[in-house]
Amino acid sequence: MSTRPDTDQYRQLFLADTPLMDVRAPVEFTKGSFPNTVNAPLMNDDERHRVGICYKEKGQEEAIRLGHQLVSGDIKAQRIAAWKRFALEHPNGYLFCFRGGLRSRLTQQWLREAGIEYPLVTGGYKALRRFLIDTLDDIVRSGTFHIISGRTGTGKTRVLQKMPNPVDLEGLANHRGSSFGRQVTPQPSQIDFENALATAMLKASDKGGPIYLEDEGRLVGRCALPLDLRERMASAPLLILERPLDERIDIIREDYVEDMVQAFQERDGEVAGWENFRDYLLSALDRIHKRLGGDRHQRLRQFMEAALADQATTGSTTAHNDWIKSLLTDYYDPMYDYQLSQKSGRVVTTGNPEELLHWAALARTS
Repeated sequence: MSTRPDTDQYRQLFLADTPLMDVRAPVEFTKGSFPNTVNAPLMNDDERHRVGICYKEKGQEEAIRLGHQLVSGDIKAQRIAAWKRFALEHPNGYLFCFRGGLRSRLTQQWLREAGIEYPLVTGGYKALRRFLIDTLDDIVRSGTFHIISGRTGTGKTRVLQKMPNPVDLEGLANHRGSSFGRQVTPQPSQIDFENALATAMLKASDKGGPIYLEDEGRLVGRCALPLDLRERMASAPLLILERPLDERIDIIREDYVEDMVQAFQERDGEVAGWENFRDYLLSALDRIHKRLGGDRHQRLRQFMEAALADQATTGSTTAHNDWIKSLLTDYYDPMYDYQLSQKSGRVVTTGNPEELLHWAALARTS
């Protein structure tokens, strides 16, 4: 493997989706890291904790000596083997620790002794994180944003992904942004979300032209949008997506019933997956119990339970149309109409998916 220099070209690392190896402890990695990053720690959580105590009580020299004692023999060989695999699989990658100091230098040294020269990111995690925070601030302050809005079930995310320069906030947060929005896999940590968001914004900004976002609240699930971005979104031009009610019902049924039951069963097996899907759907409805009101919630729950029973017996999902239609027309639509009335001055175009995509194509060339 040819020798490559260490790098501080953070922008290029993120634009190129460069593979990164994070040698910090798992507890640090779990709190937050970067897209295209693999955790291959120099020390595990317990080892790091013990070395940290030693450092505070006896100083750096004794802490380093203890670290070498803890990571030795077979443990050291296993760690080096993991690093070698990463280096050989990702010859264009880099490694990093928290500040680009002792841990990454030691990892480099042990890899070198194993016959592999592998570069690091100077400044480590701290410098990469600072770059993304500053980059996102700059883009939010100076960028141009267009917001896709529309009633629930119009397929805003589907249209967004076809726009010239989209950033999918719900995809980054792994949540559809409503009571029913939970996905089978967990959401990222807040820091992971922010890092992924900044990376996506960097790539979108690098292409030039307006950045398209879907209309979201302050939270997407439990991931919070940066306040400055929310403020820019709240004043940005709106593209209103419209679809007939029957198409919206079909989209909701596909996204929240058919796709979700398949995802749960792929993860948990047919029987457990069905029960977990059923619990997901009923729990989502129960979470908006107070906003629905007792009578309406009870009626919708009866519709939903009947639809689930029919689905379990026949495999058909069409019975779900009853509760979906009622929830859209009696709950989500009035709420959306009120919210839109507060934003009417920002609307620049209204139409079906093809009309919005045509508008965006013209806006890009004008």
